[in-house]
Amino acid sequence: MRNPEDASADESLAGSLLLAHPVLRDQTFRRTAILMSSHDTEGAMGVVLNRPLRKTLGQLGGDFAYGPLAQVPVFDGGPVQKRQIILCAWRPHVEPDEEGVQVLFGLDRERASELVAQEGVELRAFLGYAGWTGGQLEGELQRDTWVVAELEPDMISRTPDEKMWRDLLGRLDPQWRLLAGEPDDPGVN
Repeated sequence: MRNPEDASADESLAGSLLLAHPVLRDQTFRRTAILMSSHDTEGAMGVVLNRPLRKTLGQLGGDFAYGPLAQVPVFDGGPVQKRQIILCAWRPHVEPDEEGVQVLFGLDRERASELVAQEGVELRAFLGYAGWTGGQLEGELQRDTWVVAELEPDMISRTPDEKMWRDLLGRLDPQWRLLAGEPDDPGVN
């Protein structure tokens, strides 16, 4: 886990995960895990990993209906440009001396079609994305809206729903595990 106060002002969070703080009540981002694709002084962009729409690209119709990408699952990527389809893939690094995950963001159809059949590659489609203007994300990090975590290879096999958020947050620290396990309304226990 990265502590935003320890990070330099120009350290990019691209390739990291933003996990919604357990007390965040905004329904747009409540209990979300966001894969950051870009982050610089101009702003930041990422996609929500754990909001499956329970549809495939083929079910959306159009050019995807009968091609090699027809079975790719579709997710709600965030509140910005909800009609834009963003194709994203990740896989463990293929080089033996490299660790971590290789993220391929904003793929075109040709490249995505090549990757979809490769073993170990997770390919997803996102409708929309999460976006921040310059300085906005940094302000949210200072207000503890987000917990920053590293993207790890085993997340490829995680269930892409709210359980994913709980699992990822809970493994950072016992305190986070306890907070992530709280019910939506503790008064209804």
